[in-house]
Amino acid sequence: MSKTEIDAVTAEFFGAFDNRGGKPADVARIRRLVIPGGVIVKAGPDFTVYTVDEFVEPREALLADGRLVEFAEWETSERTEIVGDIASRVGEYRKSGIADGEPFEGGGTKTIQFVRTPEGWRIAAFAWFDQP
Repeated sequence: MSKTEIDAVTAEFFGAFDNRGGKPADVARIRRLVIPGGVIVKAGPDFTVYTVDEFVEPREALLADGRLVEFAEWETSERTEIVGDIASRVGEYRKSGIADGEPFEGGGTKTIQFVRTPEGWRIAAFAWFDQP
């Protein structure tokens, strides 16, 4: 059951950014999926460490103000290891959308650390890098 629950949290995480078909993205749900004090890291040349709010707020604006439309990202492969009340997942993902009027596609890798809380599995940390 744990793997199914982790799969569901992961799918909800990726779905938070989806604004295809004119529907509003629900980036705020990241605040519910990530535990208080969770850490978010963008690896690579633009290395950045975010709090949840530092991560969510600019993405909410970007996905709502018309600069980034028809956006979605989705996991294409993953491996998940669960040990008791902790889990680690490494997954490849793809993304596509229209940024400032220009269609784009891309992808990368995310690693997500999960913990089982009284409310169920939640994200303690995640990090990602986009492939060039």
